[in-house]
Amino acid sequence: MRTVFIGAVEGSAKALDALCKAGLPPQLVVTLPLDLAHRHSDFADLGPICDAYSVPLHRSPKSEAPETLQRIAEVGPDLILVIGWSQLCGPALRILPKIGNLGFHPSALPRLRGRGVIPWTILLGLRETGASLFWLGDGADTGAIASQRLIPVDPERETAATLYEKQITALSEMLPALVMRIADGDIPADPQDDSLASVCARRRATDGYIDWSRPAEEIERLIRAAGPPYPGAFTHNEDGTRLVLTNARKHPREGYFIGLPGQIQAVEGNTFTVACGDTKSIDITSWEGAPAPPRVHTFLAGAPK
Repeated sequence: MRTVFIGAVEGSAKALDALCKAGLPPQLVVTLPLDLAHRHSDFADLGPICDAYSVPLHRSPKSEAPETLQRIAEVGPDLILVIGWSQLCGPALRILPKIGNLGFHPSALPRLRGRGVIPWTILLGLRETGASLFWLGDGADTGAIASQRLIPVDPERETAATLYEKQITALSEMLPALVMRIADGDIPADPQDDSLASVCARRRATDGYIDWSRPAEEIERLIRAAGPPYPGAFTHNEDGTRLVLTNARKHPREGYFIGLPGQIQAVEGNTFTVACGDTKSIDITSWEGAPAPPRVHTFLAGAPK
């Protein structure tokens, strides 16, 4: 069976490597030019994997650019795998393979279709999500399910990084097994139940702004949800210094600190404690943007700039 692989992120790299190790290297890999790496906070260069397994590589800013469609058509693919590619795949691409086009989505479809799914999973406090391989069609994330695995989520501790790792591990295990199944002539396609569907809105970098008037639990969850590999939750000192907060915990002594929302209550070593809007506090244990913990500032409570 002849396949084409399209992707550009860390999950793409893990999935491509898993396919090659399983003896299922694609006949062509399509990925972004290196000068467009900024399009993805989790960009991964697929070139070294292609070199290691002698897989032809084509770099393109658009999967439906004429020269890219021509390269794919020359392969004569039975199956196209779109894994970690933010562009929608239109009819010009989808008509090329004989069997169809598989995509990956980090949720238990039809729930949580759309964008920013890993952060939204944490922000919603879910205890379970899923990893889905599905057939691409006209709608976004609406095609029939080819393979799906449920993934447990710890609503109190899960971070974007830990959930991302769970997702790409599931993907790396699911994809080779599914490709082998399809190669053997078994093509699973379970229609999605639209009555169970939900759609996540796109998240932008400014959505990581911390409003210190919100409850401590909500702010701590935002820090976990917006962290690496995403841009992060951020705040500003009174002097305008921007800090990206990458790790936090709820302060264990409820009601101990009394202060205004955003006020720094204590500094101990490399940890500083900030008051939130519900009179509770959180401890910030790691951050970016300053070499040492701020000691005298109050974080701004206005709109992000």
